[in-house]
Amino acid sequence: MSALSGPFLPLLVRREHASLPVKLIAPPVALALATLLNLGLYLLMGRDPVAIFHAMLLEPFLSWASFSEVLLKTGPLLLVAQGLAIGFRAKVFNIGAEGQFILGAIFASAIPVWFPQATGQWIWPSMLVIGALGGALWASLTAFWRVKLNANEILVSLMLALVAAQLLNYLLLGPWKDPNGFNFPQSVMFQYDAMVPILIPGTRVNVSLLVACAFSLGAWVFMQRSFAGYKLQVGGLAPRAAGYAGFNEGRAIWLSLLVGGFAAGLAGAAEVAGPLGQLQRSISTGYGYAAIIVAYLGGLHPVGIVFSALLMAALYIGGDNAMVSANLPVAAVRVFQGSLLLAYLVAIAFVRYRLEWRHAAHASTP
Repeated sequence: MSALSGPFLPLLVRREHASLPVKLIAPPVALALATLLNLGLYLLMGRDPVAIFHAMLLEPFLSWASFSEVLLKTGPLLLVAQGLAIGFRAKVFNIGAEGQFILGAIFASAIPVWFPQATGQWIWPSMLVIGALGGALWASLTAFWRVKLNANEILVSLMLALVAAQLLNYLLLGPWKDPNGFNFPQSVMFQYDAMVPILIPGTRVNVSLLVACAFSLGAWVFMQRSFAGYKLQVGGLAPRAAGYAGFNEGRAIWLSLLVGGFAAGLAGAAEVAGPLGQLQRSISTGYGYAAIIVAYLGGLHPVGIVFSALLMAALYIGGDNAMVSANLPVAAVRVFQGSLLLAYLVAIAFVRYRLEWRHAAHASTP
């Protein structure tokens, strides 16, 4: 009788198999949890939650003009998230995609800044290629420190993002500043041939959306159908088994970071050659960080990331609507994005684990 007395403690026990239907409902459940959490926040702020959620979650889909802007935002989010997800599945955590995005924009802008009179259809494709290589080059610094010096890639990539922002400031306040720009920190406006062609007439949606979709298809083939992608996943799930099988950890780190940097740099190049048409200090509105939420909300699966990128893009546009129509501060929009990731992590934890109550004397028993 005494052996059964005492408190019972909750314990998370890993499931042998997580069912596919439960995995699929985790993102909608996370969205519902985040919505309820922010409902209380908006009530405490004295705002009308119905008006906020209408502006944030419904208005982006109620008109073609708004939805076209959602598609425009989807492109960079999709590119960056697909690149990051490849590394995340290999347990290589690139948190500095924001800096790689900025370097991609800087590298791509070099052509129209240095050659403003150049013409030809070769310009914008060259900008995309050079921008992607710039992002990969910036990510290679993190890979070098991680492989050669065993530095934590989370800290290194994050710190390099801050360095990239300062490099951007230096260029726009110094050698790349538009002399006719009324002292604004921005480059010259790019020529017509340096702009990515419009994909849907009457909107700002450009060809970069097709590039993001093609990259997503490539990510699916790489992760689901190639031996190299299989090795990355095994290295993330069972590093000891991967080492025993002869998989090279250093190569996996280099590949993961270079692919992530390449995708982020490509997104940065598409941004300056697309809707902006010049290099600005506000080149990135947090795409590199929001893409982390997109990657996890999509279950780190290329197909799931397509839908989560569309949702996050809608939150960007809806958040702008809510700031105007419901007087919502920008910080509250970012809190919604962060709470969405938190809710998803909680939901996916119960997908992978089940809650059991065990006696305190046996709580440590596996």
